[in-house]
Amino acid sequence: VAGNVVILKHSDQTPLCAERFSAAAARAGLPAGVLQHIHASHPGVARMVADDRIDHVCFTGSVGGGRAVQAAAAERFIGVGLELGGKDAAYVRPDADLAFASPNLVEGALFNSGQSCCGLERLYVHTDVYDQVVEGLAVALGDWTPGSPTDPSTWMGPVVRTRNAREIRAQVDAALAAGARDLVAPATPDDPSSAFVSPRILLDVTHQMDVMREETFGPVLGVMRVASDAEAVAAINDSAFGLTASIWSADTDATARMAAALDVGTVFQNRCDYLDPALAWVGVKASGRGVTLSSLGYGALTRPQSLHFRTRIPGS
Repeated sequence: VAGNVVILKHSDQTPLCAERFSAAAARAGLPAGVLQHIHASHPGVARMVADDRIDHVCFTGSVGGGRAVQAAAAERFIGVGLELGGKDAAYVRPDADLAFASPNLVEGALFNSGQSCCGLERLYVHTDVYDQVVEGLAVALGDWTPGSPTDPSTWMGPVVRTRNAREIRAQVDAALAAGARDLVAPATPDDPSSAFVSPRILLDVTHQMDVMREETFGPVLGVMRVASDAEAVAAINDSAFGLTASIWSADTDATARMAAALDVGTVFQNRCDYLDPALAWVGVKASGRGVTLSSLGYGALTRPQSLHFRTRIPGS
């Protein structure tokens, strides 16, 4: 739309997605080559990024992948947009609608088996409503039983790879060994050779645990008690990541004050894990750089040119 020719490279685990986009573009009437896909190894992608014919790179993926893209582009003065990891947080204030908040928080953590860039991984609850919120989380968790994604009644399928499932379980096991506990223990242990991961809500977690510091990207939510808005802001900001934060409250003014102090790209009130194409999507810290969505995101894919003409020569 902005006049750019696009090369699309998807994950090697989802190559057909790129092929479908490319075929759809051709059927829609785009001229040949305007949108094309390519399958490439990581070294191949690095060579592409370093090629003089590439003017901008949009990358969505891991922090390590973002560093590799940045390094590949380091010798050239081109734009690089990076959407990387997240450790997104939520805070429940005492004035929140708890009956509404608890099931939506669980969905925010478990939707797509927790594999959402802005999915919830940390929850801070004001001490005045902590017990009620935890009770609501336990009730809502009962609806999320892993099952076959081909079954229409299934709410949660497997994670993307068996390797990822092992890493998620290792993070949970380390937290439990350090003193965390399950809100509701899984009915049966996970099969270690399976990509299915039981949903977990962990209480008594601390910021010394990886489950509250490192990206999980799985169906796991750590819950901590806080005593004030200020403590919640400090806890949310105590992270290497800064994609989104959500505040559950009836007080919009209080939410706006907290938002000004939060070091994240998007602040939600009474919702989470959501994109609005009209709003800029921004990551700070290890969550990335650059802007997508909104008119600002469109602007990131263009380059301004000023025309400063003098049409009449003085004295002529």
